[in-house]
Amino acid sequence: MPLRKPSTTDSRRTTPAPSPDVIVDVEFDRGVLHLAVINVSDQPAHRVAVAFDPPFRGLGGEVVVSSLALFRGIEFLAPRKRIATLLDTSSAYFERREPLRITATVQFQDGMGRAYERQVVHDLSIYRDLSYLVSDDQHGHLPR
Repeated sequence: MPLRKPSTTDSRRTTPAPSPDVIVDVEFDRGVLHLAVINVSDQPAHRVAVAFDPPFRGLGGEVVVSSLALFRGIEFLAPRKRIATLLDTSSAYFERREPLRITATVQFQDGMGRAYERQVVHDLSIYRDLSYLVSDDQHGHLPR
């Protein structure tokens, strides 16, 4: 049987590979705020770093969030990977009058070293008036 020659439609296409896409999200769960770095794509992201404007504090006002290693540099973030950290209780965050409107600028690279940047704006005031239940085993174990 003769070998089949590839047709011009069978030739390799040079479509660019999809790029990674990384976001920072604020998550609210029963009165507790978390920050998550999430690779929302099917491609790995490299050298992920996040800058916040304006700067703000978490964990009872003790920690400048941008100083956490999580936001200063993740060398490799797998596809669909999510890494979250506790920010604070919503009541403690709002009582300290921390910024309500925060811009997270996320910088990252693809596997070829191409650089990307994404800005995500969060308005934390949407969480101020949410109702939630606190069970007895949770009460007293959360930072205030």
